Amino acid sequence: MVRVEAIPISKIRRPLFRQNDQTKVAALMESIQEIGLQEPIDVLEVDGEYYGFSGCHRYEACSRLGQETILCRVRRAPRAVLQRHLA
Repeated sequence: MVRVEAIPISKIRRPLFRQNDQTKVAALMESIQEIGLQEPIDVLEVDGEYYGFSGCHRYEACSRLGQETILCRVRRAPRAVLQRHLA
C-alpha cells in the first residue's frame, strides 16, 4: 500500500550518492517557489526509517529552499527490499 504524506527532509536518508544537474535543480527551485512541488518523491519506509532513492533533484531543490518537509509517496517495505536497493 502506498500513501502520500509530507515527511521532514531531515528524516529521509539518501544512502546512494548521485550527482545532480545544478541547472535542473535551479529550475526546480524556481518552479517550487512559484507553484509548489507537483510530483512527490518516492521513499521506502523500513522499520520506521525513510530511505530515498529517486527524486534527487526535487529533494535537493526543496532542501536548498529551506523547506522542512517534502511531499513523499511512501511505500512500506521489509529490510530485504532495502538491501536490494543498496546492492
